[in-house]
Amino acid sequence: MSLPPEKASELKQIIHQQLLKMDVHGRIREVLAETIREELAPEHQQLSTEDLIKALRQRGIIDDVVKELKFVTDVNEKEKTSAPKASTHFVDREPPVLKKTNIDPTRRYLYLQVLGGKAFLEHLQEPEPLPGQICSTFTLCLHFRNQRFRSKPVPCACEPDFQDGFLLEVHKDSLGDGSKMVDATTMLSICDPVHMVLIKTDTFGETTLVASYFLEWRSVLAAENGITNVAVELLGVGTESKVSVGVLNIRLEMYPQLNKTLSSEIISTQFTLERQKTAEKERLFLVYAKQWWREYLQIRPTHNTRLVKIFAQDENGVNRPVCSYVRPLRAGRLLDTPRQAARFVSVLGHERAPVIGGGGGKQEQWCTLLAFLCRSKGDCEDHANLLCSLLLGFGLEAFVCVGTKAKGVPHTWVMTCGSDGTITFWESLTGHRYIHRPINPDDPPLVEQPKPLYPYRTIGCIFNHQKFFGNCQPSDAVEVCVFDLHNESKWKPMSEEAIKSVCPPGATSSVPPFPPLCASTVDAAVTSNEIEVQLRILVSEHRKDLGLSTVWDDQLSYLLSPALAAYELERTTGVSAGNEEFQDAVRRAVPDGHTFKGFPIHFVHRNARRAFATCLRSPFCEEIICCRGDQVRLAVRVRVFTYPESACAVWIMFACKYRSVL
Repeated sequence: MSLPPEKASELKQIIHQQLLKMDVHGRIREVLAETIREELAPEHQQLSTEDLIKALRQRGIIDDVVKELKFVTDVNEKEKTSAPKASTHFVDREPPVLKKTNIDPTRRYLYLQVLGGKAFLEHLQEPEPLPGQICSTFTLCLHFRNQRFRSKPVPCACEPDFQDGFLLEVHKDSLGDGSKMVDATTMLSICDPVHMVLIKTDTFGETTLVASYFLEWRSVLAAENGITNVAVELLGVGTESKVSVGVLNIRLEMYPQLNKTLSSEIISTQFTLERQKTAEKERLFLVYAKQWWREYLQIRPTHNTRLVKIFAQDENGVNRPVCSYVRPLRAGRLLDTPRQAARFVSVLGHERAPVIGGGGGKQEQWCTLLAFLCRSKGDCEDHANLLCSLLLGFGLEAFVCVGTKAKGVPHTWVMTCGSDGTITFWESLTGHRYIHRPINPDDPPLVEQPKPLYPYRTIGCIFNHQKFFGNCQPSDAVEVCVFDLHNESKWKPMSEEAIKSVCPPGATSSVPPFPPLCASTVDAAVTSNEIEVQLRILVSEHRKDLGLSTVWDDQLSYLLSPALAAYELERTTGVSAGNEEFQDAVRRAVPDGHTFKGFPIHFVHRNARRAFATCLRSPFCEEIICCRGDQVRLAVRVRVFTYPESACAVWIMFACKYRSVL
């Protein structure tokens, strides 16, 4: 890299001053004199430059000089001085490692720094974590215009020590002339907010959604020096959506600096116009939805009890049209088939929204996609919305179905309509698929009717990103439903224009854009080994408590691998393969007169202790782990299959072989 002459001379001057400050010249003279005495006295050889540098290095003088030359200032020192241009380097405080990112000089960037938090009062009594101690952590996840970022985890505290910088490309998507530097006026029309999600991870690895916030960043366009500081108050989620959980200090900086800033009046006027436009569209849609519902109730009075859901509350308690929770989502190269997408969604954890107090009531909370993905778990509605979006991305005609399961429990699942009229139900929590064959109630009693295999009982409505249908057939029982969506006497449609007005890709909308999926950061082989080692220790300790010795058979453990791979393949594709080879290998490994027992089990978490406790609750598995007999050999094999968003399917197989004694 070549430097301009003035920069080169400036750099030389800085280095010269540093050398004088450390008295490096005097120290070099001392080393030189000492080296001449030691090296040249016997033979009177010539002393080369290499010899001198070697002597300086041995005495640590070169290392001292390099340590003293700091070219990166600390984040806090930066704040005290006059604000410089946004750095393209992120400085980790411990250790001081520089991370570099590629900068396109023709593009505008927003440099967002999170400079600590305060007033996280729930953690007021949190003790200071000891070095090396596992503690609960906060992680901040960001999404802006198809870009995703994640902060380093910081210990939970009343004032969490967030010190992170994120470089957001403002015109990531093409805005016409790509070679033209986007100006402040053009950026004012970019109404995408920065979606920030705060996640808490406890000492057991369990995640909790703490806050979800949409940051309006365009105020920086009016800042005179292109820098603005914002104190962001985060509110809780669900039932606590009106309660403050803490404050984040955020600094926003435009890079490169704007030649011309906008006045604050122009920006506030733009915000007001956008809010008015969105509010008017939402008001008109609400008027239409009320009219549609009145008409729907007039068809049949019993429709009042059907699960027809037009609006749903998100994690912030905001009512949104259900159609806005779904839109075509392409997974790039992370998922190859619709069935693989269904498997991915099924390995994301299932957890109902927490409710304060008893009563058995279900707290309704449909999460935005970023909150669901960052937490890696959610309710059945979150799973169904994501699966429907992925299936739409794969070019299928997919809908989310709202209805009930056995005992009238509300449930959502996904349905696809084939071009030949085949209706397929997809259970988003398990990845199972069911073909729907309706029962005709008018058939004579002797006609054999198909027996439904799916767990669904009733269906009230179906929807996707463009369509909404209310079920107006005489019965809402799924087994007699006919999915002829063009027949308005069976399915009452909503106006597609009305849906389009409040759901993307419409005009200005309060609905957050969808984030892209992220590749897994989990190393499958390393994680499999770690869990397996932990399980071996747990099994050995458990048997020791029972007064039993433990002998592991590594070869038998290895032979279990094909079975685990076959189980995952079957879950993903529905096709079973490789069972014959596995059985043949086991027969050859187990001598005559010996018995073999195996027990496979599946998890969607990576906590070995929790998995072992679950296994012991199964009498079949406990029988293997606590096996008594002659020449008992134990085996365990773990296979972790990774999916996008670091979701994992974990297969564990315990096995034993022993001599049968009658």
